[in-house]
Amino acid sequence: MKRLFLSVLTALVFAIALPSQAQTAPATAALPDWDHLTPQQREMLIAPLRERWNSNPQTRERMFDHAQRWKTMTPDERAKARRGIAKFQDMSPAEREQARAAFEKFRQMSPEDKKAMRQKLRAMTPEQRKAWLQSQSATH
Repeated sequence: MKRLFLSVLTALVFAIALPSQAQTAPATAALPDWDHLTPQQREMLIAPLRERWNSNPQTRERMFDHAQRWKTMTPDERAKARRGIAKFQDMSPAEREQARAAFEKFRQMSPEDKKAMRQKLRAMTPEQRKAWLQSQSATH
């Protein structure tokens, strides 16, 4: 169980750290595998996650669920998730709020309605999706 928890923590740390790493200067040397990191390096990577975990007990279950889901994802699914995270981070605060509202509305839909919505969104161009999202937030 401890090993699973450490694996989950590692995946979560990297999921959180990857977007910020893209903005920093590249490392001069390749870093070793996790098992070859020093205790100080491991602590440096885990500390932000530990702080987040301890500071907000209400989100622990969600964080753990996300880490478990991440572990089951294929490399392609993980790449798609990273692109989605990067896209979200590039949004303005207003766009983020619109996306959150749309996501929450989607979560509350029946499976049939979700399927129909996915088909509708796939048929749209990116510009059409953006316009549709804006129209939905303006009406609600």
